[in-house]
Amino acid sequence: MPYLCTSIIVMELFYTPGFSEQHPVLDEQESNHCIQVMRHRLGDALMVVDGLGTCYWGVVAEAHHKRCRVSIERVERMEPMQPRIHIAVAPTKNMDRIEWFAEKATEIGVHELSFILCRHSERKNLRADRIDKVVVAAMKQSQKMFKPVVNDAVDFTSFVNRPFAGKKFIAHCHGGSKQPLRTACGTGENVLVLIGPEGDFSEHEVDMAINKGFEPISLGNSRLRTETAALVACHTVRLMNE
Repeated sequence: MPYLCTSIIVMELFYTPGFSEQHPVLDEQESNHCIQVMRHRLGDALMVVDGLGTCYWGVVAEAHHKRCRVSIERVERMEPMQPRIHIAVAPTKNMDRIEWFAEKATEIGVHELSFILCRHSERKNLRADRIDKVVVAAMKQSQKMFKPVVNDAVDFTSFVNRPFAGKKFIAHCHGGSKQPLRTACGTGENVLVLIGPEGDFSEHEVDMAINKGFEPISLGNSRLRTETAALVACHTVRLMNE
């Protein structure tokens, strides 16, 4: 199913959670961007998404920098792309790298991002709200109708004990039998992939994940940085389902 707005006329996308036909008003931040930064005026055409699959086409009806009201002319609702892709990655020491991953994964079509704190993690804290802003910007730039879910960081043990409806994989650099992700993921089934920190998962963490139903997978013969591995996993699953 389509995942992005299909308007023939490409225009800037605005995002406001809760935007609807009953409440067609941009939030304060988007109103300011629309009126003060982009200099839109009464009657200018806009495209607004709610992040949940609904896209609204309309025109500026009230050009207020804190409360921009839109007169809706057309509504389009879409189903999310299938299968759902959930990437759980250990935060990198350099935040720019994990933000780069979040941006590119959003463009590719990830559904959910989680951050896991592992034994070898060099970063033990992460501001999910900062990642969320990166995701929103990427969603708007790539004209997506769905905003990926961004979860707070949790410890590895807690995460692998959570239920997940679909195939579960762990990518690691230790020895042992591994399937290539491109053949293991199959098609049509939701996928969760664990990606470890710069120092990789510990052997104990790998064993724990396998005992919880995660299958060991390979992302190829090259040794990849954390953020690269996470993006390769996301793109591989998406590509195998197109």
